[in-house]
Amino acid sequence: MQAIDASKTPKKAALASFMGSAVEYYDFFVFGSAAALIFPHVFFPDDDASALVMSFATFGFAYVARPFGAVILGHFGDRVGRQKVLMFTLVLMGLSTFLIGCLPSFDAIGWAAPVLLVLCRLMQGLSAAGEQAGASSLTLEHAPDDRRSFFTSWTLTGTQGGQILAALVFIPVVSLPDDIKYSWGWRIPFWFSALVVIVAFFIRRSLHEPPEFAAKKASGDVAKIPLVDLLRHHWADVLRVICCAFIAAISTVFGNLAIAYGKEVGVDESITLWLVVAANVVALGTQPLFGMLADRIGRKPVFVYGALSSAALMPFYLLSMSQDNELLIFALAVLTFSCGYAAANAVWPSFYAEMFDARVRFSGLAIGTQLGFLMAGFAPTIVTALGGVEEGGWTVTAGFTAVIAIIASIAALTARETKDVPTSELGAKPSRDREDEALARR
Repeated sequence: MQAIDASKTPKKAALASFMGSAVEYYDFFVFGSAAALIFPHVFFPDDDASALVMSFATFGFAYVARPFGAVILGHFGDRVGRQKVLMFTLVLMGLSTFLIGCLPSFDAIGWAAPVLLVLCRLMQGLSAAGEQAGASSLTLEHAPDDRRSFFTSWTLTGTQGGQILAALVFIPVVSLPDDIKYSWGWRIPFWFSALVVIVAFFIRRSLHEPPEFAAKKASGDVAKIPLVDLLRHHWADVLRVICCAFIAAISTVFGNLAIAYGKEVGVDESITLWLVVAANVVALGTQPLFGMLADRIGRKPVFVYGALSSAALMPFYLLSMSQDNELLIFALAVLTFSCGYAAANAVWPSFYAEMFDARVRFSGLAIGTQLGFLMAGFAPTIVTALGGVEEGGWTVTAGFTAVIAIIASIAALTARETKDVPTSELGAKPSRDREDEALARR
């Protein structure tokens, strides 16, 4: 058997997680951009505010599928292996995104068009349910104890890479003449997903299972029904992760709602997309730094800072869009996302994953985050319905993000700080250990 270079494995795991997340969030951000700018014209009968609300609702449907996918994929991830499930999620996401680019319009097949769009979106949701949980679990279990937050931060840094690529592909599309843009031009970013998937597939397929999980599987020490073990021993941690994961709504507000709001107050569509590119480019550098900081001072303070600072900066960012000062808009976009939200985004893969032991880590992370991410999925629909993308609607959006940030911060403060806990002891429950010993004696 070929020897494994342990010093290279954490880097390879981080790279594989980065690429997998890049694929997932390239696909997700392409869909989000299209939901804000394209789909109301293509998949619905009336190009008005109701069409925008329905279009954003299709964006949210993926988040409905994600909790179900989390249960299924979490089960197999904790029993069969992290790497196998991650290969499946990668292919499923690429296929569903490519198919979206092939769908006929409302003018061609009527209401069957948005129905097919929702079905493809549900496939995306099932895939995404296992991607970040599996990638975070795998990377954390490969990482050295004192650098877990740094290495797992690359899972979420991959989302920035995916969003940058998606925006760069989408910017030329919105500049096309309407007859081309709304017929075949919008399809190109969805078809391009197939190339990104192929690259990630070849990087990920050679990655082996983490030693801790492989040892448990070899000895038969894996949960027969991970969901039962999870709810029995870690129900409080699942609730904590759900509330903390509300913070992801700030990302959808920034990446989707702000685009629609900027268009309403007169900011050019290409400018709003460049805002996302700029903020995510800077986040490529800040998120690993926040991961390193969390390895030094702890997960909780970095996460809470990220939540509260991004919420505090959001109203200034939205207000800047009506000031006719592009430099100010770009500066506040970078501050809000790259220097605020990026802190929470970088830390949550280690923060949440370290609440669970290896037997249920995939399931706990997947189920907790996907239930919490429902808030992120429907944030555009909720805020749009409340008038958040109308002129002056910045107050609604700012209030929404403030409430989300406070809930996430309170939940985070109730968690155990785990930066100094060895990987083998993460998620240990004294009561469970006593029960297992009693069972063994019998």
